[in-house]
Amino acid sequence: MAQVSHLGYLGDRKGKKPNIFPAKILVAAIALLVFTAGAVLFGQLTGIGTVRVESGPPAAIRDIVILRTAADEVVVRDAASGRELARYAVDEGGFVRGSLRAFVRMRQVAKVPLEAPYRLIRWESGQVSLSDTATGERIYLEAFGKDNVAAFAVLLDQREGGKQ
Repeated sequence: MAQVSHLGYLGDRKGKKPNIFPAKILVAAIALLVFTAGAVLFGQLTGIGTVRVESGPPAAIRDIVILRTAADEVVVRDAASGRELARYAVDEGGFVRGSLRAFVRMRQVAKVPLEAPYRLIRWESGQVSLSDTATGERIYLEAFGKDNVAAFAVLLDQREGGKQ
């Protein structure tokens, strides 16, 4: 250590107390962690201070199959009857296309069949969700705006007799 002593640092430190982490800050950090864990536990046990969204029972359910054609069109079919519900050209159905890409990526990671149906559910509260029956993933479409909810809600509203 003789090399650094000529800088004056070691010479100035001789006989002095070493710098330690301030105990007050450490105690405050531990107290904050304990308080946070206690508040979370209290909320979970009592329900006070928590927000719960109750969707209620399903009001409408439809299993659909979303496929991409060789011409890059997206075709939505009813899983039970095979009837075509919608067909989106290359420049149409932006949110439906984006959802398909996201779910296909999740299916590839999970190594499940790409042809498995998706489940559209309109809940009693009016919320609409899209679930992947193969991976168990579910997204509530309200998070993406009213127009995007409407893009999928239209598929729920179509009856077996034909397109609306």
